[in-house]
Amino acid sequence: MNKKVNTILFLFGATIFNIITTLLFLFLLGYLYINYLLGYFSSENAIFWGFVIIFIGSITLSFFLYRFLLAFILKRINIDKYFDPIFQIKRKK
Repeated sequence: MNKKVNTILFLFGATIFNIITTLLFLFLLGYLYINYLLGYFSSENAIFWGFVIIFIGSITLSFFLYRFLLAFILKRINIDKYFDPIFQIKRKK
């Protein structure tokens, strides 16, 4: 495989990984909220804001996990050897 194919496959895999981790954190935080905290809140407004916080929290947690794993992978792999740049800077003559 060439560098462009490697880059496209890496971006595709990283996107799928990020979506899956977001959904896993969403289900995990939702499960914890429903089982342990939902009994303390009785108003619909509090329940609504709880789920909004869960949604934002799952996106935030998946973002930090993605950044941590990406930094770990980039330390171990020489990206110039295997990946092609996505955006190339056009130099003026």
